[in-house]
Amino acid sequence: MPIIDAQVHLWRKGTPTVLHIAGPYLVEDAIRGMDEAGVDGAILHPPASWDPDSNEQAVEAVRAYPKRFAILGNPPLDRPDSSSLIASWKMRPGMLGYRFYFNQPHNRSWPVDGTLDWLWPAAEKAQMPLALLAGEWLPQLGEIAARHPGLKLAVDHMGALRGAKGDAAFPKMPELLALARYPNVSVKLTGGPFYADDAYPFKSLHKHYRAMYDAFGPRRLFWGTDITKMPCSWRQCVTHFQEIDWIPEADKKLIMGDAISAWLGWTG
Repeated sequence: MPIIDAQVHLWRKGTPTVLHIAGPYLVEDAIRGMDEAGVDGAILHPPASWDPDSNEQAVEAVRAYPKRFAILGNPPLDRPDSSSLIASWKMRPGMLGYRFYFNQPHNRSWPVDGTLDWLWPAAEKAQMPLALLAGEWLPQLGEIAARHPGLKLAVDHMGALRGAKGDAAFPKMPELLALARYPNVSVKLTGGPFYADDAYPFKSLHKHYRAMYDAFGPRRLFWGTDITKMPCSWRQCVTHFQEIDWIPEADKKLIMGDAISAWLGWTG
């Protein structure tokens, strides 16, 4: 069963958010951790907010390990040429889509105040899927999905509340599940152990996993880690999910790799 991690950051410089290791975190670190955990590939998410050169670093990683990495890039959205970048960046090695997060004072309102009204049709036209840290604006994401049915959208980190644990981390679960009605919306099951309020194997997460599994099905759920902020080893991130007994093995195969490969069109 190929195992593909849906979210990994690489960076060489800058100060990560407090939730992540101090870093830097290099391609060699990722390859070593993946080999130890039995992870076959990973989708790189350049953390451009703290390392402006991380998009280029991700391309370097793909060139060095084309079978191990693909990229959801982070092109700038506030430049005069930003719209053209959405189309042109798809020519970069390993670039299968984009990932955006709006957690700074200057950009927090962008998804809902009209600032990014140009982005959704541009990405749809370019056929570039988007992953979005959208936990604070899930209803608006549903509106975007309805207006742009050809645009693939993935909700980061299960729409969970950053820094919260246990049930308190999932206050928007009803809003998330409501998005299952849109076939162009998927969910990244990334960061699970970070939100658990119990120790390995993190059974407190099971009811939340089950709700998303029942709503979205295995073809629109993508396992992953966000490894640089996990409270456990990469191997434990793998096995805590593999050992869930109520998910059929065929569906685990989808969730842990095949589904995101199909969603992004990655052949590895």
